[in-house]
This record gives sequence, C-alpha cells and structure tokens, in this order.
Amino acid sequence: MHIPDGFLDLKTAVGAGVVAATGVGLALQQVRRQLPPRKVPLLGLAAAFIFAAQMLNFPVAGGTSGHLIGAVLAAVLLGPAAAVVVMTAVLVVQCFLFQDGGVSALGANIFNMAVLAPVIGCGIYRLARPVGRIAAAAFAGWCSTVVAAISCAGQLALSGTVAWGVAFPAMTGVHMLIGIGEGLITALVLAAVWKARPELLNQPAAPAGGLAVAGLVVALGLALFVAPFACSWPDGLEKVAEHLGFDAKAAKTPLLASPIPDYELPGIGSPVVATALAGVLGTVVVFGLSLLLARSLAANKES
Repeated sequence: MHIPDGFLDLKTAVGAGVVAATGVGLALQQVRRQLPPRKVPLLGLAAAFIFAAQMLNFPVAGGTSGHLIGAVLAAVLLGPAAAVVVMTAVLVVQCFLFQDGGVSALGANIFNMAVLAPVIGCGIYRLARPVGRIAAAAFAGWCSTVVAAISCAGQLALSGTVAWGVAFPAMTGVHMLIGIGEGLITALVLAAVWKARPELLNQPAAPAGGLAVAGLVVALGLALFVAPFACSWPDGLEKVAEHLGFDAKAAKTPLLASPIPDYELPGIGSPVVATALAGVLGTVVVFGLSLLLARSLAANKES
C-alpha cells in the first residue's frame, strides 16, 4: 500500500504530510513521557520484525499479493504511541533506502500506515479485548488494513487520480482480503509471544533485552532466507492502479534516487542473494535506528 511518487497532487501530499507530522510529533511526546526503559529493546525488535515481515508478500487472489502492515502488532506490544514511532521509522527507511513509497507521498504513507492504522487498530483491539486478546488482535489487524486502504482511496480521490466512487470499492475490496492475512499473522505472532513471554503483553512489562536479541535473529532469518522467495505479484494498490488504469501516473524517475532500489543490493549477480542481503541490511538499519531513537527518548525522560 506504499503510494509512489506521481499518484498524489501537491495539495494532498502536503496536507497529508502536515497531518502525519502532527501525529508523529504527538506520539514522540507521549513516548518520551511514558516509555519504560525496560521496553526500549522492544522498539528495535518490533521495527526489525515488521520491516522483515513486510518483505514477505503472500498471494491473495487474481494475481494480487499482500503483506503485513504490522501496526496492530506493534500497538499491542508497545502501545499506540510507540507503535506510531516504530512504524514511522520503518516507512522512512523503506522510502529513502529502498525506494518503496515515493518521497512526495511519504507523509500520506506515514499517515495511513504509521498513524491511522495503529491508533484505530489499537482502539478496536481494546474494545474487542473482552472476547480474547488473540481474537481481538486478529480482528483489529484486519480493521487496520481496511481503514488504511480507505484513507489511501480518499487521498487518490482528492488528488483527482481516480474517482472516489471507483477507488473506494476497489481499494476496500482487495484489502478486505489482504486484511485476513494481516489478522492471521498478527494473531500467530502474538500467540507465540503469549506462550513464550506472556508478561510482555501486560503492564508493566518485564525487561526484554534477551528477547530483543532472539527476535532480531528471527527477523534476520526471515529477511535472509524467506524474503527472496516472497510472492512477486503486484500488491493491492499496484493491482488496483493497473486495473483502473492510473498506474501510468507513477513517476518514471523517483524524486530522490535510493541506494538499494526494489530491495536488491546493486552489484550482486544473483537476484536471490541481492534481495537477501538487502533485507538483512534493511533489518539491521531499522533495528538500530529505532533502538537509538527509543534510547534517546528514554534518556530525555530521565533527564
């Protein structure tokens, strides 16, 4: 659902950027006030896992693929404010390092997937939690995907890229299917966490340094051994753009060249190896960036 350069007009891109920056700023303030030092490693772990998992596109239907957003997963483990920070870090690295999502559309992508999805998803999770945490997380994950898709459709309509009456059913329909995968993956990961470290789903959480190391190893394994073999079909937005005929609006040349476009490390003859190495590099960068940011916020809180 990463919007590329060219799909949004200037007013929509700027407006979405302002709203996204406001949301991220509020989240940073809240994290600075509330982040327990024991949860600092979890921010790096969540960011690394979500980045690696987003590389694993799964087939949906009709030649369309989807991938985890991870917003509800992060929100359940960290709280909505920290989830906003983690998701933003992932999207920034994807945009500037891998050319996944346009620079001009970064604000819209952050609003859809890093602000709206975790905040709305977390609210739905808390409302549905009496039926069971895992079931509530699965439902919230599905809802977060659909809500982000509806927001994306609105941005496309505001830009005049495609009419709302066409964009809404197309984006919603395909992402209702993709959301099933989102919900299942969210539930499976949280079920594994619940079995291994149930205290992490409670407040206050126990120290998570050892888990962060183990989780980073898992994320690196996904990037190294699974990501090169992910489904190559276009994702939901790409398929909708192709079907509705506005895929040609995507900028032929990105506004800012990325060092590792399309998740393939340049200079490597084998596409499998190039993707694997790019995934490992991205996972490490996202982990380090989120960990440093979390430590900075925790240090500011104590000072």
